[in-house]
Amino acid sequence: MAGEVPITEAGLEHIQAELEQLITVRRPDIIAKIKAAREHGDLSENFEYHAARNEQSFLETRIKELENIVKNHVIIQPSADSDVVSLLSTVTVTEGDGPEETYHLVGSAEADPGAGRISSESPIGSALVGRRSGEEVTVVTPGGETYQLRIVRIA
Repeated sequence: MAGEVPITEAGLEHIQAELEQLITVRRPDIIAKIKAAREHGDLSENFEYHAARNEQSFLETRIKELENIVKNHVIIQPSADSDVVSLLSTVTVTEGDGPEETYHLVGSAEADPGAGRISSESPIGSALVGRRSGEEVTVVTPGGETYQLRIVRIA
């Protein structure tokens, strides 16, 4: 991730807490696992060693990602214009005659589609930003397919 990272104050606190836990708890645990696995001898066929090194690689990547978010964060606030979809808007949409779905638009660092928080940079999020209640929007999927959503309400 490069450039500014839009995030709420609560999201930043969550990121900072995760970063602290990874650095102070998880990193020392993995280093201890690697050390213990080295003591078992031949590293070329040592599954525990390779698994611990793999875990360390994932951990260090996540730490760098979180450090980048903390370093480049920009605190976002809800827009004063609640008639237009923007970051932190809660938007209810329908696709055709389908059921209503509600999304909360957040920065990519806080996105969790399973919890209804989608990034404003996602296909749905980018199609909704700047639109008003009642409008039809076209969503273009990464595969190039398109579908229509109607904005029911914005909160």
